[in-house]
Amino acid sequence: MSRARADEEEYWHSSKFRAFTFDDEDDELSQLKESKRAVNSLRDIVDDDDDDDLERVSWSGEPVGSISWSIKETASSSTSSLEGRDSSLQKGSSSYAAFPKQVSSYSLSSLFKGRNKLPSFQSLSDALSDTGVKNYTPELRRPKAEYKDYSSDWSPKDTVRRMQRGKVCSLERFRSLQDKLVLLDEAVGGHDGNVITAVLIFLKRTLRREILFRELEVRQVALCHLIHFLKETGEQKLLLDLLRFLDRTEEVALSQYQEHLNIQDVEKRREFLKGCIGLPFSAEDTSHIQDHYTLLERQIIIEANDRHLETAGQSEIFRKYPRKASILNMPLVTTLFYSCFYHYTEAEGTFSSPTNLKKTFKIPDKQYVLTALAARAKLRAWDDVDALFTTKNWLGYTKKKAPIGFHRVVEILQRNNAPVQVLQEYVRLVEDVETRLNLATKYKCHDVVIEGTI
Repeated sequence: MSRARADEEEYWHSSKFRAFTFDDEDDELSQLKESKRAVNSLRDIVDDDDDDDLERVSWSGEPVGSISWSIKETASSSTSSLEGRDSSLQKGSSSYAAFPKQVSSYSLSSLFKGRNKLPSFQSLSDALSDTGVKNYTPELRRPKAEYKDYSSDWSPKDTVRRMQRGKVCSLERFRSLQDKLVLLDEAVGGHDGNVITAVLIFLKRTLRREILFRELEVRQVALCHLIHFLKETGEQKLLLDLLRFLDRTEEVALSQYQEHLNIQDVEKRREFLKGCIGLPFSAEDTSHIQDHYTLLERQIIIEANDRHLETAGQSEIFRKYPRKASILNMPLVTTLFYSCFYHYTEAEGTFSSPTNLKKTFKIPDKQYVLTALAARAKLRAWDDVDALFTTKNWLGYTKKKAPIGFHRVVEILQRNNAPVQVLQEYVRLVEDVETRLNLATKYKCHDVVIEGTI
């Protein structure tokens, strides 16, 4: 007990400041060492067992460490912190900004009680990483260059450059016709299709059609972009007006003809196609329009007749092979296949006869034979297949001839699961010996293979 009292007396009468000498160490390391040594000696005094029986009280007379003491300590710390912050905010309008004082969370009583350990001196990195300390820094404004993005003082050249970089630019500041044309010329000079299209949309919205068409007539690159844009967006009326202004009659006729794709009613489409025949097409295109109208007219007649036969059940082929789809608006080859499938034996004078379709629309022999062969082979009508390739000469002799080559006939027959006897008959008609043996081996026509090896 006396030893502890002597140490305590020595601590209170001692001082960490000494007289100046040239041998003193002035660096921070020596100061830290002295501070740590002082704190350790203080902890030894506090942790002494002889002192535990003493009751410690705060300045208000309450026992240190009690519940009421802890509450008051916390409240006083928070209150002083808030008061310091409020005072600093109130003085913020003065010329000198006052920052709030940081209130220590360690009281004298808690120090002697040992509730909180005294921290050592913090390093610079620890002080900066302390989350309890808030740095009050003014919010910096954006650079003026960023606000210039939304200004309206860009020249046409700068506007085009910014649009090429994908930045938002308002084109509304270009009000005069001269400024708009300069902007368009700069966009064309930049060779960026997206920018050209964007400028053209702006001009289409802000200029009269006559002025726009007149100026685009001497700017072919921009004109081509606008025509393509109108076709893609389906603005048919404006496109037709532009083509008429440019005196492109054939393009006007083709654009009008394309409108039939949007007509769903068959009768209305037929009437529309009939009106398109008189448009100023070229000679070749006029024949195509005439064939399209005639084909649709035939399809309407065939569809009405076949629907009646299928509903009444009067035709065996419709009972055995019901139709899966309507023939309306189908291509010519599909119509020919349908006719060869359901109306192969009809006379040439009927609209649904395959030979009538061949003659009316001038279908080539190869196309007709391929389509008719596929249709009759699907029905497994091998006699019709045989008659398709049998011809007679002027002396009355019969001979088999295929304008598509018998190797293709064999492939189509095998695809439709023709019997081996039928395949062998047509494999023998292949002129090239090597091709004939390869087909016979591939499709297991053993008799043909044996004949070829003898």
